[in-house]
Amino acid sequence: MDYPKHNRHSIRLQGYDYAQPGVYFITIVAHDRKCLFGEIVNGDMRMNECGEMARQCWLEIPNHFPQTQLDEYIIMPDHIHGIIIINDFPIVGAKNFSPLPFEPSPRSCQPSPQPSEPSPNNMGTKIFSPRPNTTPFRSPSQTIGSIVRGFKIGVTKWMHQNTDIQNVWQRNYYEHIVRNADELHRIRQYIRNNPRNWRES
Repeated sequence: MDYPKHNRHSIRLQGYDYAQPGVYFITIVAHDRKCLFGEIVNGDMRMNECGEMARQCWLEIPNHFPQTQLDEYIIMPDHIHGIIIINDFPIVGAKNFSPLPFEPSPRSCQPSPQPSEPSPNNMGTKIFSPRPNTTPFRSPSQTIGSIVRGFKIGVTKWMHQNTDIQNVWQRNYYEHIVRNADELHRIRQYIRNNPRNWRES
């Protein structure tokens, strides 16, 4: 598998405020690592209907969490990689919806960009260095955990309503705090190359 392998007992950093401004590399894995979202064909990800819905829910994250921006991401057969940026202030034009649950729009999804193409928002990103906590934690509704939870709920709800799949996600998720521009570049490349590297590791 090509997603990160961590000790399940130390996924989160103790005492770290996951609502503070920063750049986070997130990996969310399907239950039992089943290929629920499509398949890799000749190095390209071919999403099925479930994969398209997962993509749509991912792209709607900023509508529910107006202080977030999305950077590079990829829907893979059995997991999702994505970079989420939390800003100091809401992004202009974002809609301040209640964080949970996600309600995917009924519109049809546009084709996913090829892995070699940059995501629309992945240029000119301001990098926030994680800093020591000097103020009380923000509302839990604005943390990375709540963002991932809302995304999972949205995809799960759709799949329960439209498929016979009951168990969609592996418990918890993996996160890495991106600390500088060089690291961000390497992670972007890793995400873009994920389909070509499928099953090689």
